Amino acid sequence: MAAPVPWACCAVLAAAAAVVYTQKHSPQETPHVQFERLGSDVTLPCGIANWDAAVTWRVNGTDLAPDLLNGSQLVLHGLELGHSGLYACFHRDSWHLHHQVLLHVGLPPREPVLNCRSNTYPKGFYCSWHLPTPTYIPNTFNVTVLHGSKIMVCEKDPALKNRCHIRYMHLFSTIKYKVSISVSNALGHNATAITFDEFTIVKPDPPENVVARPVPSNPRRLEVTWQTPSTWPDPESFPLKFFLRYRPLILDQWQHVELSDGTAHTITDAYAGKEYIIQVAAKDNDIGTWSDWSVAAHATPWTEEPRHLTTEAQAPETTTSTTSSLAPPPTTKICDSEELGSGGGPAVPFWITVPVTLALAAAVATASSLLIWSVDLGGGGGAHEGTPIQPHPSQSSACLPRAQHPMWTRHSTCRGAGGRS
Repeated sequence: MAAPVPWACCAVLAAAAAVVYTQKHSPQETPHVQFERLGSDVTLPCGIANWDAAVTWRVNGTDLAPDLLNGSQLVLHGLELGHSGLYACFHRDSWHLHHQVLLHVGLPPREPVLNCRSNTYPKGFYCSWHLPTPTYIPNTFNVTVLHGSKIMVCEKDPALKNRCHIRYMHLFSTIKYKVSISVSNALGHNATAITFDEFTIVKPDPPENVVARPVPSNPRRLEVTWQTPSTWPDPESFPLKFFLRYRPLILDQWQHVELSDGTAHTITDAYAGKEYIIQVAAKDNDIGTWSDWSVAAHATPWTEEPRHLTTEAQAPETTTSTTSSLAPPPTTKICDSEELGSGGGPAVPFWITVPVTLALAAAVATASSLLIWSVDLGGGGGAHEGTPIQPHPSQSSACLPRAQHPMWTRHSTCRGAGGRS
């Protein structure tokens, strides 16, 4: 049988649970949000703890150096963006949490930049704004639109948080619009306002689908086409005119053409074979300002492809050498005097000139070998040995002693059948 729990014990347990709950949900554990200016000095007290209490400070769970403390207070000099974070003060012995501070370092807002534009004329216009420098902390904007003394609704853009849309209530109104915007954050406040006429803020979006193409067989032409911006609601009633600029990539200077209507133009003064960059802007025919430039299109004028050489054109040049059918000129042989009388048969000459064809060479060699040599066989002083008989005038060659031949060279000799080899 289970023993009954005394009422006193239950009371103690209930008190302990209350203490734990109180500690977990104590107001001291809720961080105090504090905003401080970038570059300033700040002193963070440790809640209600005494100045001389023994405490430890932490930022984002990391202990801070004791030299940053002035008693139980934390002193930070020259605040930077990195000083933002959750600061906590604990009792040094029991680690009981005394105080928490969620510190945000930032700047007060400067005067906002405000612009209004009608890219959907005549339906309405929109206004957008931004700060020239960041504040690093949350900002709140408030926009007011007046048409004369009448307040107009500015509908927030679903996608862009810093934009709102206003519908025109009266077209061609001469009453001015005034748009005011204020901005504030925990460190400061600022505001600005602009006043304008309806027609001065009309500015279409850039033309779309700009395409440039070469014109066949025209090396200096480019055909450019584009489309009216899709956001322009009624181009029939409110027509647009266009402004085209183009240049070759090798140059920095643009050429311009203004077109009163149409969505096409042919460039006629392009440089042949050079790549071009082309852009188009749009504007209402009567009011407003020019749009921004469109996305650039690139194109190169038509160029003639190189012709491929035909078989006849590729045939190599032929060099023709003409061989005369006439007999070669007479050839003179040089004979060695030692060899003229050494044998009984005619000597075979060494030819200085070589006939062009083998057939003629053979014929000339045969005719040249028919030389008549005479040798004096008598005893006493007769004709000198080795003296050739002069050939007949009809003979085509002659044999002269080496020393007497005017064209002699050291390699030219006549060797008989019995001569030295």
